[in-house]
Amino acid sequence: MFRLHVLLIAVLFGTSIGTLQASEFDAVSISSNIQQLHMPYGTILDPVFASADPASPGYSQIVSYSRAGDSALWTGHYLAAEAFRYQVTGSVEALENVRRALRGVSALLDITGTDVLARCLVPADSPYASAIQQEEARHGIFYNTIAGRTYFWIGNTSRDQYSGVVFGLSVAFDVVDQADVREVARQDLTRILNYLIFHGWNVVMPDGRISTTFAGRPDQQLSFLQVGRRIDPQRFGRIYTLYRSVYAPFVSLPISFDNIDDHNHYFKFNLNYINLFDLIRLEEPGSPYRQGYLNAYNMLRRRTEQHGDAHFNMVDRALRGMDSNRDAETATLLELWLQRPRRDYWIDLRGTYPACGGDRACSPIPDNRRVNTDFLWQ
Repeated sequence: MFRLHVLLIAVLFGTSIGTLQASEFDAVSISSNIQQLHMPYGTILDPVFASADPASPGYSQIVSYSRAGDSALWTGHYLAAEAFRYQVTGSVEALENVRRALRGVSALLDITGTDVLARCLVPADSPYASAIQQEEARHGIFYNTIAGRTYFWIGNTSRDQYSGVVFGLSVAFDVVDQADVREVARQDLTRILNYLIFHGWNVVMPDGRISTTFAGRPDQQLSFLQVGRRIDPQRFGRIYTLYRSVYAPFVSLPISFDNIDDHNHYFKFNLNYINLFDLIRLEEPGSPYRQGYLNAYNMLRRRTEQHGDAHFNMVDRALRGMDSNRDAETATLLELWLQRPRRDYWIDLRGTYPACGGDRACSPIPDNRRVNTDFLWQ
């Protein structure tokens, strides 16, 4: 199943674009789909249906769930999407969805028992447990109990998962004017930052294995601490200032490295966009470091601005303001996206578009023709 929650961010983040035809109705429909089909246990999962044939009685029958390993990442994005929706519309439904997503994020921290972030958690007695565990076994399966119910959780947590969750929590804190939402976001962000700082920016599994490290990613460390300074300046302000004085000159280095290849591990560009979004938007206008952050972002933008991504375009609008050409493109991209099938059907465009390699096009394919995957424009 393709990433409905990413489109929801773009639709809601872009509602101020006057020419936009993708409507609130579309966004609400996508949100309803996510609530009904993608959040069986409070975090984002992709449903697997018995049949891809609309005429079959199995077309609407869920037989399993997939892609649990990225559940934390996409739950964070969905939280941001519903937070933007609430900011724009004041919808009671959007606010409840924000709270539900927040409960899911909190559970991803609670279930591990150490405040390390889980990729996903699923009740041990779920009828889908076996299939999910089989698909995600390489990450490690662990068990714990919340409120008297046993869950398994998926480990080997990556920087991707942390980036998505911090993005969602930071947006919710800033745009949802509800004390309970802001307090939960503050508490969860504090738990995440305290854990990472205490562990030297390493993510440690229950067996002692380090699943990933933020060493060598000054951009991500500074982005997280920037959010920390925002939600609790007394606790995190000084450490952000210290890290900034040392690491700010190096923010562009990992961005430059990621820019070398614009095809493999394409998800890296989404991570760079959402982390630089927080790092730049929360840096004070008169800061001597802000231009350095913008320089790093401009490198990223130059590498990806022709890729036809509405989500990236809206981050660019948030950071650099209105641009008639880009904003018109965003509206067109969203319209094309809404023409796509709602199921993950096999797509083979070999021979249809010029190829520069066995599995990639030479230039971005129109949104309504692309394969169903995360951001990849080929």
